[in-house]
Order: sequence, then structure tokens, then C-alpha cells
Amino acid sequence: MGRLFLSPPCVGEEERMAVRAAFDSNYVAPCGPQVDEFERLLAAHAGRRHAVALASGTAALDLAMAEYGVGTEWTVIAPTLTFMATVGPAWHRGARVVFVDCDRTGNMDPRLLEQALDELDASRRAMVVSVDLYGRCAQTDEIAEIAARRGAVFVSDAAEAVGARHRGRDGAERPSGAAGALAVYSFNGNKIVTTSGGGALLTDDEGVAARARKRSQQSREPFPWYEHVEVGYNYRLSNILAAIGIAQLGKLGKFIERRAAIKAEYARRFEMLPPVEGENNWLSVALMPTRGRRDAALAALAAADIEARPVWKPLHMQPVFRGCKVYGGAVAEELFARGLCLPSGSGMTGEDVARVVAALEK
Repeated sequence: MGRLFLSPPCVGEEERMAVRAAFDSNYVAPCGPQVDEFERLLAAHAGRRHAVALASGTAALDLAMAEYGVGTEWTVIAPTLTFMATVGPAWHRGARVVFVDCDRTGNMDPRLLEQALDELDASRRAMVVSVDLYGRCAQTDEIAEIAARRGAVFVSDAAEAVGARHRGRDGAERPSGAAGALAVYSFNGNKIVTTSGGGALLTDDEGVAARARKRSQQSREPFPWYEHVEVGYNYRLSNILAAIGIAQLGKLGKFIERRAAIKAEYARRFEMLPPVEGENNWLSVALMPTRGRRDAALAALAAADIEARPVWKPLHMQPVFRGCKVYGGAVAEELFARGLCLPSGSGMTGEDVARVVAALEK
């Protein structure tokens, strides 16, 4: 038996054919018809007017912050239970970073967000970045209302949630990526939809999309020579990778269905992170009774050549963010101590799932 990975890409003949079509179009350079089509499909999928295909979700977050001029006079408020990339661009831009605890679903607690904004220095501008943790949509309607009442920009980090949906307060169902002034997706190698590496910025504003595209291509002005009035970035997604993404989006429904079945098998035997309606089941998160049992489970899986990992270590516990203000923190700390991400790949067989279960049941 070979190594069983946490969430490997699930690719096949459709992706090969899509890449071949990209080569046949002779657009191997960064942009081309596949990028245009991928952006069209992404915008439609997210219920947005525009999507900008980029090199990573981190690049998308950085361009979102570039659009608003986030810098040293800004405070960026984000959940503590998330991946480093959620706040990495804010940190590099010199913004003050503030963390907010999660609720039992793992997503940002709106009550603590409200407290953080209430106590914010009135002289500082604010951006709120929510996260759809492990493909489970946050309470974006409530977060958007809280941010709007306090004049804060709201950005939705839906990097892990392509294909997830949430029901708004009005009863309407909306896709992840539909919330916020801007939203971001990630197509990293372990995501439910992958382009090997990639991401997207989602917006309803044509001007924002145009500026993001320009900045992602070194902010070149429309001259015969290279003319620049601002310094841009090399953030554009390549045409070849966009072709993979087009094929992957066509399989998204099947991916979500298979991962839901995998999670259901785990849930028959282990305590799981409480379900959230409309989640895309990117990763299945089991809750061990104690940190010691979590560590024992990790060791047992490693001995069986099975990849697993704890849930995200809360950012307020990371050495680099020592000294940053955090509101709450105990819930995220408990989920980190007990939570274990189990193999959840769309291509897992029943035998693969049984192998994980057998290793854990020991």
C-alpha cells in the first residue's frame, strides 16, 4: 500500500484534454482564452459579475488590500483559527492585526467581532476578513452587517470553500465567494478544486476587477513601451493552469458528493466538528477526547503511512504574532488541541477510508 495523502489532487483525462487544448491554442504564456473562460466560469459560480484569476489565494488577498490602500494606519481583524495567508498580506503591509475567536463550528464569532470593532481606535481604518473554515461558510450576513455599521471594509476569505453554499437571513441560498465587498478563492494543490497553484479575486465592481488585472501584470500602462505610474505585481494565473481549473470545475459536484460520503463514514465512528449546512466537505475534522489522544491518533496514522494533521494552530499562538490583540481564544485553542484533519481526497476509495478507520480504532 502506498502513502495515503490528506487531500491530493483528483485529476484525469478531462484535465489532460484541457491542457492539450491550451497548448493547441498556442497560449502557453500567462494569459489566453482559457484564463478568460476560467474567469467567466468562476464569476458565474460565485454569483459575481467579475473574477480575476491569479497565482494564489494569497495574491488575491494582497490585491484586495491594495485596492483599499491597506497600510500602517489600518487595522485588519481576522479569525484566529485560520491559515497564515489570511493575514500575511496585512502583516507585510504594516497593518495592525487583531484576532477574533471562533464559535463551535470553527468560524469567526460575530459577537467578538463586534466587540473588537467597538474598541477600535476611531482614528484607524478597519478591514474585516472572515474565513470559511474547511469549506464551511461563516455567518457572512451578520459579519457584513457588523462591519457596515462601523464603516469597516468586509472581505470574505473563501479560499477553502469553493462549492460551499450558505443560507442568508432572507432565506436565499448563496455560494461562498458571494459575500463581502471582495472575496477570494484558492486552487492550491490540496484544495477541492485545484489548478496546481492558483487563486481568484471576486468582485461585482468592473473597476476593481480592471485594476486588479492591471496590478497583477506589473501595472503596465497602455503604451508601445513598458510605461509604469505605479509598481505592480507578478500575480496572474497562467493559461495552462486555468485549463486545469476549467476541467476541475466541471467535476466539482461529484467532488463534494464523494467527500460528503467520506465524512459520513468517519462520523459513524468518531466525534466530528459540528456540521454546517452547505459545506463543501473539503476536509473532515474529527475531535479527539484530549490532546494526548489527538497526538496518539497522529502517531498511529503516521505509522500506517497515512497523512493527517491537527486543525490550524490559532494565529494568536504563533510566535510571529506574539503581542497581537486577541478577543477570546479558548474555543480555537480547544479545537487545535482536539481537532484532527483526516484524509478526505475526492479520489479516496472505500478501502482507503477503511484503512484510516482501522488505524484510528487501534
